[in-house]
Amino acid sequence: MIDLGISKLALIGAVALIVIGPEKLPRVARTVGMLLGKAQRYVNDVKSEVNRSMDLDELRKMKDTVQDAARDVEQSIHSGASDFEKQFSESGQTLSALAEPEPVPFPEYKHPRKNWRLKQGATPQWYKSRNGVRTKALSGAARVARFRPHKIN
Repeated sequence: MIDLGISKLALIGAVALIVIGPEKLPRVARTVGMLLGKAQRYVNDVKSEVNRSMDLDELRKMKDTVQDAARDVEQSIHSGASDFEKQFSESGQTLSALAEPEPVPFPEYKHPRKNWRLKQGATPQWYKSRNGVRTKALSGAARVARFRPHKIN
């Protein structure tokens, strides 16, 4: 690569000042700087594209190895299943008989409030009526009417 030191840059600047002139030198320097910046961005883009393509190649290789491993596992499972089927066909049993297990009997449904008297300790209705326990609330007028003596005609 080109080795540019301070002395060489000063020599290039002096020649450019003499050839181009002092009034056009700033515009030319700005244009040269923009072109160098574009060149650097282009080189960086090319480098990143090369790195991406290398990474993509590595990913493709990894994908191929994973697919090969998956195929090997699938083949081993199929061979094991075929061996299993052969073993059971030789013994005279069918796979459908093994696949359907006997149904497990579930306990019968029991309503949770079946023995509510026992659970709540409720007093039976016949006991309340025999001993005169009030089971229903009566208003004052209903109570007076109930206990008023009846006229005999």
